[in-house]
Amino acid sequence: MKIHEYQAKSLLRAYNVPVPNGDVADSPEKAREIAKSLNKVSIVKAQIHAGGRGKGGGVKIAKTPDDAYEAAKKILGMQLVTHQTGPEGIRVQKVLVEETSNIKKELYLGMVVDRARDKECVVFMASEAGGMDIEEVAKNTPEKIIKCAVPPAVGFSPFEARKLAYGLGLTDKSLSAQFATIAKGLYELFVDKDASLVEINPLVLTAEGNLIAVDAKINFDDDGLFRHPDIKELRDENEEDPLEVIAKNAGVNYIKLDGNIACMVNGAGLAMTTMDLIKMAGGEPANFLDVGGGANPDQIEKAFKILTSDPNVKAILVNIFGGILRCDRVANGIIQAAKNIDMKLPMVIRLQGTNVEEGKKLLKESGLKFTVADGLYEAAEKVVALLK
Repeated sequence: MKIHEYQAKSLLRAYNVPVPNGDVADSPEKAREIAKSLNKVSIVKAQIHAGGRGKGGGVKIAKTPDDAYEAAKKILGMQLVTHQTGPEGIRVQKVLVEETSNIKKELYLGMVVDRARDKECVVFMASEAGGMDIEEVAKNTPEKIIKCAVPPAVGFSPFEARKLAYGLGLTDKSLSAQFATIAKGLYELFVDKDASLVEINPLVLTAEGNLIAVDAKINFDDDGLFRHPDIKELRDENEEDPLEVIAKNAGVNYIKLDGNIACMVNGAGLAMTTMDLIKMAGGEPANFLDVGGGANPDQIEKAFKILTSDPNVKAILVNIFGGILRCDRVANGIIQAAKNIDMKLPMVIRLQGTNVEEGKKLLKESGLKFTVADGLYEAAEKVVALLK
């Protein structure tokens, strides 16, 4: 789960990480009030779940409260397009108005779970190349990134804070102490709230000798949200694809793609394979939809409603391996769903595993027009052929 920058900064503040003074506004009038209270040059930033906002026109400097009003007026309601939103963009509904910083140096500081190590652990990443996309830094100048793994049994130690500070050139005693407080706060936030990513880019060193997080991004592990109702409340469904929201509420995993062949599978690995085979057969997958191992007929029907709600979908490929989820149970769910929603789209169904013959028999005797396939690639070829 992603949250907005202003929400991330509120959490950082609670963990003793310094952030600029400011507040969020949903109207130009509110933006002017906030800028007036700051009593200095402010910055107005669009609040969407995507990076690259400045390049898309979603970040503006305001020298006066009236400038903040005009900036918010231009940004609020705009369809902001960045390299992370796709060509359709995201509608801006809130802006963050905060004071500017007297920047001397920009740094990067982030935390992720490194799953490639012998023991999965939280890893700090730091770089003097702040203000840039860390992916580009890693690709072009990997030597500029410092990594520091935190053993889960021991936790974060002052030694690791000093190591990171030294690598960032923060050798002054005051700066090193400030950095240690920030790093400690980030680690506690990451662990306490079941985060999957905490990122400050840039972490600014001001001309006055202070370290401030002027931009922040935090993502959370969905599987840990049941422990954090306060974090769950920060979810903004307006930032998510409407069909993905419906799918999440229905208990199925769905991600919309750009093609026209819908995929319904059980298991992420099978979903990836199915999408690859559709591409190999000359088609384009319209989605990733995983009903999971314990789907019931009601969930299967909801899954079909999600698939058919996408106007780009012209055909459906169902690819189920029956283990925990028996093939006859899947077949009953498909038949029920097709009748209830009056399915018009061509559909190819491939079932394998537990009770597969019973499942195929149910499909053949249903009186509905299904194309049944036995092999994986055969199913992909048949669904592409149906489109043609």
